[in-house]
Amino acid sequence: MWAQLTKACLRLEEIETQLSQPETYDDPDLAASLNKEQKDLLPLVEAYRQHQKAQSDLDGLADLLDDPECRQLAKAEETALRAELDRLEEELRLLLQPKDPMDGKDVFLEIRAGVGGEEAALFAADLFRMYSMYGEKQGWRLELTNVNQTELGGVKELSCLVKGETAYARLKHESGVHRVQRVPETESGGRIHTSTCTVAVLPQVDEVDFTLDPNDLRIDTFRASGAGGQHINKTESAIRVTHLPTGTVVECQDQRSQYKNKDRALSILRARLYQRAKEEREEAIAGQRRSQVGSGMRNERIRTYNFPQGRVTDHRIGLTLYKLDAVLNGDLDELVEGLILAEHRQQKASENEDA
Repeated sequence: MWAQLTKACLRLEEIETQLSQPETYDDPDLAASLNKEQKDLLPLVEAYRQHQKAQSDLDGLADLLDDPECRQLAKAEETALRAELDRLEEELRLLLQPKDPMDGKDVFLEIRAGVGGEEAALFAADLFRMYSMYGEKQGWRLELTNVNQTELGGVKELSCLVKGETAYARLKHESGVHRVQRVPETESGGRIHTSTCTVAVLPQVDEVDFTLDPNDLRIDTFRASGAGGQHINKTESAIRVTHLPTGTVVECQDQRSQYKNKDRALSILRARLYQRAKEEREEAIAGQRRSQVGSGMRNERIRTYNFPQGRVTDHRIGLTLYKLDAVLNGDLDELVEGLILAEHRQQKASENEDA
């Protein structure tokens, strides 16, 4: 591990030297590639430098530990530094783990109301608000592609494109069944109801990643519904694409142009079919070994939002947070990072088993 870290430091120095030279920017592709590599290496190198400093500070305590007057304070400092070194070493191991090749992709986020009628639809709207606020904090851009709303402001189904370098890396574990326990606004007796919504997070894939056969597609046009002024309701700009072999249907009506809606619908369909093929491969390969953080299948209950107790529980990693309001306002980092850490630990355990 330490040899890898030394190599990463040297590589970062090389990149910084190249980026300081004006001629580098004569080749925009090279400059972009170097900037991306620099951005990827910085967290690793910074953590390594922090580790080196903590180790140096620990080594510097040797004389103080031998001094009777300073020993007690030095002992406390030693304990803190050893804990910091352990934390940083764990962080470095995680940063050195091979990355999912899809981590840098934009994603299609799909939310559907499940069991619970109108209450489920209202919670689906709450989930979309939660992810929108989280995305805003991350600097992502969300673009609605399709939404089917209820009269009370709920959402039967919704899909949107989330654009951002870390979108898939930080959202990929959100796929599954989200359960809510609360007293619905429509409940006069004050009884707690349990409702569910399903969330799917699909990486946006290029044609080189997954090719669609035009002969497998049926494409229909229809008039868009909902807000958007006279144009959106008077022209057949909305698109429905059906993948005949699987029966998968995608609708897109967010763009004024029929051609743009068609491109977006095909992109969503490609993402769904890619994810379906990926899940089938994982089912065939994994079989007896199930990931600790779940497979991301839509039928897995992954999280419960309990309003009476003000808590959120992620069932995959056994994490309970008593800050429901903050989570629903987009404070998802603790959950997201816990899931990423669990995934890396599972990968490490699998590697040890294979070894």
